Amino acid sequence: MSIIRKIVYPISFLYGEVTRIRNVLYDKGILKSTQFEIPVIVVGNLSVGGTGKTPQIEYLIRQLNKNYKIAVLSRGYKRKSKDFIIANDTSNALQIGDEPYQYFKKFSDVTIAVDVNRVNGITQLNALENSPEIILLDDAYQHRKVNSAFNILLTSFNDLYIDDEVLPTGNLRERVAGAERAQIIIVTKCPPELSKEKQHEITSKLKPTVSQTVFFTTIEYSDVVRNNRKEITVEELKKYQVLLITGIAKPKPLVAFLKSKSIDFEHLQFPDHHHFSKKDISNIKSKFDAITSDHKIIVTTEKDYVRLNDELEVAYLEIKTRFIEHAQDFDKKVVNYIKRVL
Repeated sequence: MSIIRKIVYPISFLYGEVTRIRNVLYDKGILKSTQFEIPVIVVGNLSVGGTGKTPQIEYLIRQLNKNYKIAVLSRGYKRKSKDFIIANDTSNALQIGDEPYQYFKKFSDVTIAVDVNRVNGITQLNALENSPEIILLDDAYQHRKVNSAFNILLTSFNDLYIDDEVLPTGNLRERVAGAERAQIIIVTKCPPELSKEKQHEITSKLKPTVSQTVFFTTIEYSDVVRNNRKEITVEELKKYQVLLITGIAKPKPLVAFLKSKSIDFEHLQFPDHHHFSKKDISNIKSKFDAITSDHKIIVTTEKDYVRLNDELEVAYLEIKTRFIEHAQDFDKKVVNYIKRVL
């Protein structure tokens, strides 16, 4: 822990107390929480960013979209608009946020909406003529105004919430005790071959309640980088000089992946959800133009692609979440919850 974080520990204590009291008030029904008649699945975390919520939402969409009408509701972090919006063909990342826009571009038959007020957002979705049967709430674990009976809590393999402190000393939005609200805990970004012994060790460390189940997932990268015009295999990237652009919370796994593939790249790193200014674009172009190789390419993440595509010739590397074991058990728990409500 850095000296600065030790100095601000009293602030963390006060912040932790405020969030604890808030949770107690919701638990006792003193603060109002709205329960809806349709299944509402919350995906979130205790920490600030970087746990893999987006690929987990996409996993749920792929699993459920075959049998149910789905809507995804997000606050649309760092969007330039306000109030409730349903994504349509005129939408962009600035209007609805990069992650909702990514969902919209990938899943044309799923309703994508944004609203800071999740209760209002769900109410608006339920009022639609073609209303959804299931709503996925993206990054809403602390949004207690919605009473969901199915909460999926994510925590990164290399940054478990159990080892962290409340803001600003650490990166937790609330105390570790908040994990008890989850029905499922997923340890994300694990090594692909994580042993059963290590899984058991982490599970014991997290101390799940008897009603909670812990799962483990890993990141699975696509075999190609692509844009609207072409595809290049990851293997072919070895022949290129790559300029990697990231505006995500934790780019280390992507950097490690490219290094593991012996790809030659230079990395320009920006803050999470960064809105690229004209100056940023100009600097990126200058960096790219300075590369002398005849085989050169700008590569970015899928989330950054939706913010950069209109400004640059850029390709993205898609990721998916994959359960190391027991994927069918996870799917069954989700479907059983949905059937109980419906």
